[in-house]
Amino acid sequence: MSEILDIATKKKRIEANCRLEYLDEVPFHIEVGPMHMATKEFLDNPDAEIKWAEEHARKKEGVYDYGFPNIKPNQGINIIAAAFGCECKANDEADPWVTPLIREENAEDVNKLKVPDPVNHPVFQKAWRHIEALQKKSSIPLRVVNVPSPLVTASLIWDYTSFIEATLTYPEEVHVLLEKVTEATIGYVKEQFKRISNFYSISHEMWHVPKSLGIRVSDDTAALLSPDLYREFGVKYNAMIAKEFGGIVVHSCGNVTNVAAAMMEIPGLTGLDFTIPQVADWAKIRDAVAGKTALWVRHFYWDHIGDENADLVEYSKKLVDYFGRKGLFIQTSTRTPEEAVVLGEKLHKVLSK
Repeated sequence: MSEILDIATKKKRIEANCRLEYLDEVPFHIEVGPMHMATKEFLDNPDAEIKWAEEHARKKEGVYDYGFPNIKPNQGINIIAAAFGCECKANDEADPWVTPLIREENAEDVNKLKVPDPVNHPVFQKAWRHIEALQKKSSIPLRVVNVPSPLVTASLIWDYTSFIEATLTYPEEVHVLLEKVTEATIGYVKEQFKRISNFYSISHEMWHVPKSLGIRVSDDTAALLSPDLYREFGVKYNAMIAKEFGGIVVHSCGNVTNVAAAMMEIPGLTGLDFTIPQVADWAKIRDAVAGKTALWVRHFYWDHIGDENADLVEYSKKLVDYFGRKGLFIQTSTRTPEEAVVLGEKLHKVLSK
């Protein structure tokens, strides 16, 4: 069995890879079990969250990868939209569901929206109490609370389908909304950085992403936009966030083939993060991104359900062969701890050089 890397070595290698320095192994991360979200069981329940983190850490014992114990302060991707006044309902399946405030028929109401106070708004105060409780009850470091991109929050405040259409039909109103959302996002992240003393990552995902990269945002709405629309409504506001925090890592699920090159135009961009099985044209991603910025590519076991010939090791090796080693991170998962141990050993062999 391979010798497990200590945390300091993992951090050092991750940081070097983010700087596009040569490594003798492509860093990879293995999660165990299904996706962990802000369901009723975990939302505002620090004891349940700590228990989950401790159990996951035990499952990872003996697994060779680049992860180490951490806690996700689950509040859901809708938190900023909720602070703007959207009703959110907790459920047993996913992050809280949200009810939008704006549609085409009341587009002008974006002018009435007030930017929420990042310190005193009740929605944010609930998150700050949650962070405080987690840090008081556990010595395990914390990820940040979910940080949606301005586009994602705007598409939650403004009915999703109507919002996508509005980028063409109501561009002025969309810009008004995005300006307010960006201001709120910056205040929200600043307050998190003040309150999280035992820090694990600028991402709400499992990877340790160092603070030197700024902040990571989830920008899933990007995949539905044309390159020009993303330049107008995505690049501008992500750049404002990057300027504030010294960088930005942008994640998007979905088929980002058409917007990857536009994402590379974000001033201050420090990395991109894609769910790679959902991407239709890898060549466009490679040509636009590979070797030019840190690149996280994820493929979990559920992405391959229905493919009898799927092999997580071979798929991971294919990613390295295709995108190159420079700045590449691979994120995957297994159903059980036993599978994770085996997978870690195999990936260590094929991703080392």
